[in-house]
Amino acid sequence: MKDHAKELKAAARGGSRADKAARAEREVVAKIAEMGPSDRVMAERVHAVVKANAPVLEPKLWYGMPAYALDGKVVCFFQSAEKFKARYATLGFSDLATLDDGPMWASGFAMTEVTAEVETRIGALVARAVGPVSNREAREMA
Repeated sequence: MKDHAKELKAAARGGSRADKAARAEREVVAKIAEMGPSDRVMAERVHAVVKANAPVLEPKLWYGMPAYALDGKVVCFFQSAEKFKARYATLGFSDLATLDDGPMWASGFAMTEVTAEVETRIGALVARAVGPVSNREAREMA
């Protein structure tokens, strides 16, 4: 909760939208750098894959975790194994992620390492999570 209070205070600071986005990016990169070696490697790869596959998502800290938001609302996040004293890290998705698949679907994925196969799967998940927004942006950029 203390992390979340700091995040809210930082978000309220003045500056342009671009300044706030750059500050949020730096904060996420710094938080990732503080992680233990295993979590740091996974978080760095997740960060790169999310940015490459869903550029519409903006990095931000969310309860002290690297997260990625659309219009300020978190769509996905990386939960460190070390921070939560778990045996695996988690890539989680909020209810805003359009991962719906019938009456039941996964919203969290356990990770012990990020291989090329895992990167591909993460890329597909985050692109799907933002749905038409990401596809529309990609067409506009082309």
